[in-house]
Amino acid sequence: MTSHPRRHFLKGTLQGLALASLGRITLANAADDFTPLRQLAADKDMSFGFAVDPARIGADEAYRNFVARQANLLVPENALKWAQVHPAPDRFNFGPVDELVAFARSHGQRVRGHTLCWHRALPDWLKNVPRDDAEATLIAHIRSVMGHYRGQMVSWDVVNEAIEPGDGQPGDLRNGFWYRMLGARYVEIAYRAAHDADPQAILCYNDYGLETDSPSSERKRGAVLAMLRDLRHRGVPIHAVGLQSHLRAGDANRLGAGLSRFIQAIRDLDMAVYVTELDVDDSQIDAHADGDAAVAATYKRYLDLVLDTKAASAVLTWGVWDPENPRRIGATPEGALARAPLAFGRQGALKPASWAVAHCLERAPHYPGLPRLTAR
Repeated sequence: MTSHPRRHFLKGTLQGLALASLGRITLANAADDFTPLRQLAADKDMSFGFAVDPARIGADEAYRNFVARQANLLVPENALKWAQVHPAPDRFNFGPVDELVAFARSHGQRVRGHTLCWHRALPDWLKNVPRDDAEATLIAHIRSVMGHYRGQMVSWDVVNEAIEPGDGQPGDLRNGFWYRMLGARYVEIAYRAAHDADPQAILCYNDYGLETDSPSSERKRGAVLAMLRDLRHRGVPIHAVGLQSHLRAGDANRLGAGLSRFIQAIRDLDMAVYVTELDVDDSQIDAHADGDAAVAATYKRYLDLVLDTKAASAVLTWGVWDPENPRRIGATPEGALARAPLAFGRQGALKPASWAVAHCLERAPHYPGLPRLTAR
């Protein structure tokens, strides 16, 4: 039988102050009244999950149990970025992610890798690699990391944040480390190396700033689509696009038809879409007014738009539950601090956003899948 809190949510609106009372429901209530999000997603042949800290999985029982209950897809938040996984030219640190993969296997979860080629989180030694050795160094890193996890990662963010129109480069490519070392061809190099390292893995392009119907987002969407079409035309193995989805509370009205058209254009390329780093900045919302409702409304507006396209097969939030102390997240302006950006409150407490995400997954159309993306 449907629980009273769920009935209350479905009948109410995200504007109602009564909804804020749901934020006081605790993790204990969740076990009784709240269908795990992994189950709601799986019912639609989709995945729901979190970016997780492998060390905390091992050290924090409440965190570990909550992740096991709510998620069927995990991504290590930082542990596979170059600086952490490849801290010296001849040394790799696979231990934390090995433990996460074992945890996921024991709880019927899948893992995705993040990230193989990015302009940030680079170790100091890499910055001293001669330009003539850059291609071999990139390929060797991808082969080593993906080779270690061959068959254990369902997907990888291969290239991260390659587009930045403000940098003024051809194709609106970002003038970042790998572009300066190898030019535009670094993108193709990375995907071909990744496919060679694990031919069964889904290879993803991941980026931010693609979500709102603003002029800057529209330009960036156009550049991303042009890059994807070129790669696909040339037979480069790339299978999915990750929408990082760092949103701002109060911006829900800027989420609209342009986003749907962009996702459909990706689908027309026979590619899937993932929501990879979802959170909602609430730093500009009065904490004593309708902050919880504004965050929940933003989650609902965004997920309804994305899931209604039938192109999104995964939703991951960038973190498990709200931080103990305010902090900056992906969409916060300089100096601002987000208080409650995630779908769950501290220690897994339910809040309006929890019910909003559950409702979106519950009403989402069944994900039709793509032939290439069937389970292995």
